Amino acid sequence: MAPFPDRVLLGRTGLQVSPLGVAGGYGVDARSLLSAFDRGVNYFYHSTPRRAGMTQAIRELVGMGKREQLVVVLQSYSRWPWYLERGLRRGLTELGLDHADVLLLGWYNHLPGERIMERALKLRDQGMVRYLAVSGHRRPSFVGYAADPRLSVLHIRYNAAHPGAETDIFPHLPREGRPGLVCYTATAWGKLLKAAKMPPGEPPLRARDCYRFVLSNPNFNVCLCGPRDGSQLEEALAALPAGPLTPQEDERIRRIGRHVHG
Repeated sequence: MAPFPDRVLLGRTGLQVSPLGVAGGYGVDARSLLSAFDRGVNYFYHSTPRRAGMTQAIRELVGMGKREQLVVVLQSYSRWPWYLERGLRRGLTELGLDHADVLLLGWYNHLPGERIMERALKLRDQGMVRYLAVSGHRRPSFVGYAADPRLSVLHIRYNAAHPGAETDIFPHLPREGRPGLVCYTATAWGKLLKAAKMPPGEPPLRARDCYRFVLSNPNFNVCLCGPRDGSQLEEALAALPAGPLTPQEDERIRRIGRHVHG
């Protein structure tokens, strides 16, 4: 199998991104993140909590004049407009940035309220963010999100144990002008990696298998990984040269996913 591409289009944003993105909220160190950037990873998700490793890595890359090569995502769970803005401003200051590429409105199972949307759009119009994104767990809501021109990126839960997006979301999205689609929880919070969760006699999956499972789905532009350290990030990076799953690999991973879910 050919490797996954170095860059893909993040839906209607027009941004060129790496198919593997990295979240900094689990504690991965700056050195590992800088190494991943040198190997092509540019979708940096500064999640909650905003850990020092991601902060340092972004600041160093900006200092080296590589800001334009980065796609920086800042997340907010705030349901209060003033706190949303304060958190964004603080995050930009900490990173030494004048804008984020994506502001992610976190964990909305229904469309964010108008006051939050008005403030987010104001921040976008002021140039503090380029695009708005939303995440959540209620799959049918994403069909409406995709039709909303204010939302340019969707972060969707998807893995072999929770593949419901294949029926509840993807068939209902427009063929043209789709938002960028980013997967999170590719390992089902680690359940797909645990021997105790496997069917009898079945060895557990590796993290790279879980990321390949996501990236083999043509609907997704980016699969996020959330490494705690450099070794976990290396495991994630190994998915890229391995390329898409074979039919046999796909069948095995889905069989394990059904067992874990059941």
